[in-house]
Amino acid sequence: MARHKVEYLSAKGMPVALGTVDKILNWGRSNSLWPLTYGLACCAIEMMATGGSRFDFDRFGIIFRASPRQSDVMIIAGTLTKKHAEFTRRLYDQMPEPKWVVSMGSCANTGGMFNTYATVQGVDRIIPVDIYLPGCAPRPETLQYAMMVLQQKIRRERAITDITRKRLV
Repeated sequence: MARHKVEYLSAKGMPVALGTVDKILNWGRSNSLWPLTYGLACCAIEMMATGGSRFDFDRFGIIFRASPRQSDVMIIAGTLTKKHAEFTRRLYDQMPEPKWVVSMGSCANTGGMFNTYATVQGVDRIIPVDIYLPGCAPRPETLQYAMMVLQQKIRRERAITDITRKRLV
């Protein structure tokens, strides 16, 4: 774990932080997540509560955005219908790289109790999902914890090579 340690040196009384470009970029990305608000059903109420004053996402650097072009995280909260799946994919494609997806609630994860012809049986059939939140409807604390897990995941990624690899593919 010594390779993840950032060293602080002092040169003539001025502190200097040494670290790799990956660490610095990932630190900035993980501490400034801007999720796209995409509430589809009852889970959206819990997502809105997470942005409220009691749970305060702002202290994590997480600010909800309404535009996909300004977002890097998509939180899908609720039941996704097949009619709406095309729009979900379009919004995902409009988000800039790097981007992450959180599937919130049993209905978004697996279709939940709505196993019908009109319901997508899991958002991962439409777009790639990074974190799944179980429950009906998951509490705001669960979404907060999921975002902290996502921050840890982002800090472990290789920032430079992942971007260039995605462009080449």
